[in-house]
Amino acid sequence: METNKHTTEAALLNSPRTQEAFDTAKNSVKVYGALSAVALLAVIVVSSSGHMVNTFMWVRAALLPVVAVLIYRMTVSASRGSRRTFERVSALAVIMPIAIIGVDLIPGVCPPWYAVMQAVCMLPIIRVAFITRGSALRAAFCKSR
Repeated sequence: METNKHTTEAALLNSPRTQEAFDTAKNSVKVYGALSAVALLAVIVVSSSGHMVNTFMWVRAALLPVVAVLIYRMTVSASRGSRRTFERVSALAVIMPIAIIGVDLIPGVCPPWYAVMQAVCMLPIIRVAFITRGSALRAAFCKSR
């Protein structure tokens, strides 16, 4: 019975529908990484033009492209069958947008242009949250009893 269960899980994981969902998730993370890099470049340009850029903005702008690489690697691992990394990506895709946008809404933390830029960066991650909760990936990583 155990072999049959693993065979079924492998078939679901390798189905075109599941792999298409993972491809979309990976592409979304790539877009998030590109947008995060643009945000970092914007901070560099604003700073070099003599406008004030606080430490929070520097740290956030430098860390988020690194986080994009890590999330991408986790998404690739999940697409290869790692339930643990799938659950991590799924959780991060929900927590990150809430945390990042929530902190940016605190008055005085960052200028409005930066908060908008960070919210735009989170749109692909929000898409990943929906993808990881979609029927294709839920079926591939169904809870075992």
